[in-house]
Amino acid sequence: MPSYLLKRLLGMLPTLMIVVLVVFLFVHMMPGDPARLAAGPDANLETVELVRKQLGLDRPLPEQFLTYVLNLAQGNMGVSLRTKLPVTTEISTRFMPTMLLTLTSMAWSVVLGMLVGIMSAVFRNRWPDRAGMTAAVSGISFPNFALGMLLMQIFSVNLGWLPTVGADSWRHYILPSITLGTAVAAVMARFTRSSFIDVIHEDYVRTARAKGASEPSVVGHHALRNALIPVVTMMGLQFGFLLGGSIVVETVFNWPGLGRLLVDAVNMRDYPVIQGLVLLFSLEFILINLIVDVLYGLINPTIRYK
Repeated sequence: MPSYLLKRLLGMLPTLMIVVLVVFLFVHMMPGDPARLAAGPDANLETVELVRKQLGLDRPLPEQFLTYVLNLAQGNMGVSLRTKLPVTTEISTRFMPTMLLTLTSMAWSVVLGMLVGIMSAVFRNRWPDRAGMTAAVSGISFPNFALGMLLMQIFSVNLGWLPTVGADSWRHYILPSITLGTAVAAVMARFTRSSFIDVIHEDYVRTARAKGASEPSVVGHHALRNALIPVVTMMGLQFGFLLGGSIVVETVFNWPGLGRLLVDAVNMRDYPVIQGLVLLFSLEFILINLIVDVLYGLINPTIRYK
């Protein structure tokens, strides 16, 4: 296992370099002049050129990229063009609200989604299956922003039970986590159902039933472990999507997280912040895939890593 982890970690470096290059080129192809935005709408051409020189945007792209990579190797993501603060500071202050929102959304959506998926597989083609899959399709089809505004209208405006914006208390997490986790719960339900249907008709499951094992024992002990491997894969992908893709939900609820920071950075053409956030999201996906691979061995001890 240690040698496998070392190989995977070393294998991350070429992937990260490719991501750094693609993100750097993509950001610099975006329309708009960050020097003009940083100087202000009333600045003259001389001031804009001076700001461009101070930001290093007047140098050739290869030189800018080399400077960015060298700074990145030292843990320096640059300085925000908008706030003049280090990018690491900007990201660190917004990271925890997004992480806590993601963990909250993931916790309830995975538990609910797996329960619905298991019930649908056990009672296949009967009313629990039809009801669960109808709810799952509805959860996938309903847009996040529309669900968020509907929940705000009902529970905040009409009933006055829950706050609408901010992240000051646990009550602020309820509506955003429901909005963010609904689609994940629906995906997990459908995926769990499909995985359990494949496993529940295997020979070892039929053998367990023939030996007189109870249905909860068959589902929980014999089928669950083998069905969890593809489910854990989907769980890891969904966690990465939640962590990096909560932009719409954070905008609707004015959440002080990374998604809101990314929207502000794109609007202001804040290159260093955009590059830092996209690189962070890419690193998260790589690490999540590594964690999922390690979990395979914990779920099924017969899996061996070389």
